[in-house]
Amino acid sequence: MKIGILTGGGDVPGLNAAIKAVVRRVSGGGHQVLGIRRGWAGLLECQSDDPASAGEHTLALTPENVRGVDRAGGTFLHTSRTNPAKVNAKDAPGFLKGSVKGEGVQDFTPHILEVIQRLQVDALIPIGGDDTLSYGLRLHDEGVPVVAIPKTMDNDVSGTDYCIGFSTAVSRSVEFIHSLRTSSGSHERIAVIELFGRNSGETSLISAYLAGTDRCVISEVPFEPEKLARFLMDDRDSNPSRYSMVTISEGARIIGGGIVERGQADAYGHKKLGGVGQDAGEMLKELTGVGIIYQQVGYLMRSGPPDALDLMVAMNYGTLAADLVVRGVSGRLVALRGGSYTDVPLTEVRAGARKVDVEELYDVEAYRPRIREIERKPMFLY
Repeated sequence: MKIGILTGGGDVPGLNAAIKAVVRRVSGGGHQVLGIRRGWAGLLECQSDDPASAGEHTLALTPENVRGVDRAGGTFLHTSRTNPAKVNAKDAPGFLKGSVKGEGVQDFTPHILEVIQRLQVDALIPIGGDDTLSYGLRLHDEGVPVVAIPKTMDNDVSGTDYCIGFSTAVSRSVEFIHSLRTSSGSHERIAVIELFGRNSGETSLISAYLAGTDRCVISEVPFEPEKLARFLMDDRDSNPSRYSMVTISEGARIIGGGIVERGQADAYGHKKLGGVGQDAGEMLKELTGVGIIYQQVGYLMRSGPPDALDLMVAMNYGTLAADLVVRGVSGRLVALRGGSYTDVPLTEVRAGARKVDVEELYDVEAYRPRIREIERKPMFLY
């Protein structure tokens, strides 16, 4: 078999380990692995009848050339947020301009199917979050054998308890939060730490829970600045070091307001997020008269090599996906359910991004984590 593998969406630690695991698992059986560069863009921009184009957008993967890739974070195949089913006419590759119809959004899936056939790819393993995998599901519906691997530091892909990248993102966030205590205490300020999290506030929630911040604002629950200010002042006054801290998801919003976003929407309908922490910090300073330390952790959450948990899950997800493909199984999402590795129907991703169970995990009135019951909860709580 020839197995195609790609990474799409945001990079997270562990992607390289998953790729390496697939290659090592199937190489002894005479199978080939074809790396597709820059996610779905690699297939969209590939002229498969042109050897130079195919060489630019794909890479034959062997045990030799993936030997050390798992030691680094990110993805050596690179990534993009391309959605071949929704391409603006002006962004269509030059060689596809002749097939553009009108000036609106174009669906180049027929071209993708042709490229897959010409490259003689027998099955695809896309590694991504909800958006990337939604197009993998489209290809599955078109008859392409697909086995998907979930990754996202938001840990919000439906169908699995865990996504590659989440543990490292939380570990990094906890480390940065604790480091910020130094300056926050020295200057007697309120620290506002903005963390990634568009639809799900799980990263903010779990980071706050583990780091012991005073308050936590999540994407699922709009907040009232005046109320948050009162809480943080009470927290500061009760702290011998005279500071308080709050984490806030980038997708959070003030009651009656919208999320803070900018720029043009990408192929999946998302604009760039970021800045709600700064806006909240300015409001808190005005309301309290206390100095603010605003820190947008951002890409540092997902930079660098994976921690041990992400390394283990990535390796095992890659191995499981390879085994399924070789057995001829398709239309599946590898997953962790109840602490065990398994696979579920790829159609699970149609449910959309999973949200924090607010009733079980969050105190809406106090703006902080509140775990009602630990027993029978997944390891990372959600």
